[in-house]
Amino acid sequence: MAEIGIDIAKAKQLLESNELVAIPTETVYGLAANALSEDAIVKVYTTKNRPKFDPLIAHVDSLEKVEALTKNVPEKAKVLASQFWPGPLTILLDKKPNVPDLLTSGLGRVAVRIPNHPLTLELLSQLDFPLAAPSANPFGYVSPTTAKHVDDQLGEKINYILDGGKCNVGLESTIVGFEGEDAIVYRLGGTKVEAIEQAIGAVNVNVNMSSNPAAPGMLKSHYSPGRKMIIGDISANLSKLDKTTTGVISFRDSFDVPKTNLSVLSESGDLEEAARNIFSSLRLMDQKHIEVVLAEYVPKEGLGRAINDRLRRAAAED
Repeated sequence: MAEIGIDIAKAKQLLESNELVAIPTETVYGLAANALSEDAIVKVYTTKNRPKFDPLIAHVDSLEKVEALTKNVPEKAKVLASQFWPGPLTILLDKKPNVPDLLTSGLGRVAVRIPNHPLTLELLSQLDFPLAAPSANPFGYVSPTTAKHVDDQLGEKINYILDGGKCNVGLESTIVGFEGEDAIVYRLGGTKVEAIEQAIGAVNVNVNMSSNPAAPGMLKSHYSPGRKMIIGDISANLSKLDKTTTGVISFRDSFDVPKTNLSVLSESGDLEEAARNIFSSLRLMDQKHIEVVLAEYVPKEGLGRAINDRLRRAAAED
């Protein structure tokens, strides 16, 4: 298994040698590599078994480093950067020639963000290149929110995991791009659409599940717990199934299944708590005796929209 620790110097040395390091962010743990090295980027795709048509996000620690990667930055993007960085927001911007096409899957825009985690910000400040850092798990599976989650799934394939504790947002970043003057949300995530609209006005939401994504995180089948998943009226669906082999992910209510089969996202109905728990709940369902997972959508407001997006993709069939 991988070594787990808080040695930033060790992580830096490995990354400068084109090796992979798992890093903490406020959203999920990322599988980090030099975003300007094609050799390192290939290792990310190979280790995750991620299709090369699914672009990656470049992580930096300052606006100056964003400027080194991008051009033609819209004024609205500057407003979003000033209000939400560091934080769980990714912005799609026109890329400069120094950004490898492999990072962007051949697209003319690069996804960039400044994450909000002290360990990773310190690491980024010591590097002279950005980090590509998709979620540190095999492609299509549940995203990791602790160092142990990373070790469980990728520990035999990477050398080092920088341990920053449990992620305090627990959902990937929201992704915003621009078509002319129009702002478009391509992925729902840790920054609320309502907050973005307060900053720059109305946005279009385009999170259609796609096999040819314009941004990271748009593929149809993703976040899978490895079990058949049904979203709807939990009580009605549970009445037709064997309770001993059925898992349940509910928003706030308990159900008559074994305790080990039940995950309640937030007994108090707090959507931010639910967001922090969604991936650990999906991970809990990957147990040998569970054959079917029942889930329900949460209220369609704030982070609830992003939670529902993850549930819908987890239930999608390839």
